[in-house]
Amino acid sequence: MMMPSKEMRPVFATTVIKPHPEDYMLVSIPREQENNARQTLRDLKPFSSITYDHEEVSVVLKVTDWNELRDQFNGCEEEGPYSLITFDIVLDLNLVGFLSVVSALLAENGISIYALSTYLRDHILVKKEDSDRTVLLLRELVDRCKTTI
Repeated sequence: MMMPSKEMRPVFATTVIKPHPEDYMLVSIPREQENNARQTLRDLKPFSSITYDHEEVSVVLKVTDWNELRDQFNGCEEEGPYSLITFDIVLDLNLVGFLSVVSALLAENGISIYALSTYLRDHILVKKEDSDRTVLLLRELVDRCKTTI
């Protein structure tokens, strides 16, 4: 099992693993529907994420929101349900390797992640059926770091 570096252990030791209660979807909207997406998605509430890429509009949103909006789009690809887990700690933008530790731990346990970063925090999506095990593994990592700093 990969442990964070000695320098990074205090960061993990103070991290709160915060699972969100809602189910989430990952949706790819064709790029030609960007204007519709900008208009239709403008009132999404947290947590949601919209990324405008050169080939798509990629959206992470609550299943309940997507169920209300789905009919306003054509040709979308969607995956879910996912669980959203937030690493509730303000991360220094110069910190190197935080998500690599997380992804290595979860990969060792056969759990696929979709990583999202905001200015202050990192988040991951995991398949809903992997959520409880993911939270357990991450909290065990935090606990191990607390005892080794």
